[in-house]
Amino acid sequence: MTTPFPAAVAELFAPRLQSLGPGTPNEPMRAKLEACRFGQSDMARAVHSALWLHHDFLHESHEISQEIDTPTGSFLHAIMHRREPDAFNSKYWWRRVGTHPVFTELATAAAELGYLKTGTAWDPNRFVDDCEAARDRGGDREELLKRVQAKELELLLAWCVREAL
Repeated sequence: MTTPFPAAVAELFAPRLQSLGPGTPNEPMRAKLEACRFGQSDMARAVHSALWLHHDFLHESHEISQEIDTPTGSFLHAIMHRREPDAFNSKYWWRRVGTHPVFTELATAAAELGYLKTGTAWDPNRFVDDCEAARDRGGDREELLKRVQAKELELLLAWCVREAL
């Protein structure tokens, strides 16, 4: 399987399912994440924030995303608060996102995973509510939402990488 990421990013983004909550930071990755630098542009910093988030370092991701005053920075910020969990704050940041180019692809991917009916637009607030309802309950629904969440971050990261290059 080919990866949409350059080697430096692919090394840090092995497929994994994160908790719908904060999870436990993947400490063996800390040094690699601290050492990586993709530049100072908003998109380069968004790549770095997404990678921290992928490894459950919510604080480190938050420190970066809150300084990116773009819809993409707000997207990362909203995911972080959803996982914190702080649904109210997450929804605030989703309002700041508005419509993001990743939403169309995410809606399609979510439908393919069985989360949405085909043709349904992505509704990040609904996803926040669904994560709130399923978090730490176990079962098929929580696993489905974890897969959708993983796809959400993968698609956002891929978009950030394309924009950064």
